[in-house]
Amino acid sequence: MARSKTSKKWLDEHVNDPYVQKAQRDGYRSRASYKLIELNEKDSLFKSGSVVMDLGAAPGGWSQIVAPIVGESGRVIASDILPMDGIAGVDFIQGDFTEASVYEQILNSLGSSQVDSVISDMAPNMSGVNTTDQHASMYLVELALDMARNVLKPGGSFCAKVFQGVGSEAFTKEVRASFSKVIVRKPAASRPRSREIYLVAKGFKA
Repeated sequence: MARSKTSKKWLDEHVNDPYVQKAQRDGYRSRASYKLIELNEKDSLFKSGSVVMDLGAAPGGWSQIVAPIVGESGRVIASDILPMDGIAGVDFIQGDFTEASVYEQILNSLGSSQVDSVISDMAPNMSGVNTTDQHASMYLVELALDMARNVLKPGGSFCAKVFQGVGSEAFTKEVRASFSKVIVRKPAASRPRSREIYLVAKGFKA
């Protein structure tokens, strides 16, 4: 079946993307790894010994960055609806965390631990209908914030991908209500035409 012009354009852009090529050379599972590297360098989201929750983790590009940094004294709890190949030092829970059973699994894996940082690179399966996609993306990031409010320790941090559009400004205000400092970032590895930004929130007000 012939590819549409749009999908061919995306494929050409993807193959020629310098961050895709760099990820292949560096052994990272995703070009998104470079987004988190930059965010952590600027905002110190996690360090040795941190407990980090990675939502929307598959294929593992972010967990790959976190696990070596937090080390054996830290923990990474990752979750996604899609499968993910194992990463040393990462506890992975597959399932839809909007379902109570999966949510409970994630909390049970934490045990008595509180989380230093919740990170989310979640995005819905894009339909191509802007209003539908925006609604779906805001729903996911709101769930990520809800999880963060439930598991973060006082002073903890939250970093999530947000697509600018309907609901994004209201969501940013909501995040500001729960954290002492909120910064908007657009990492270099984010495609310039993408509406994605990353909200980095520090100082959780438990």
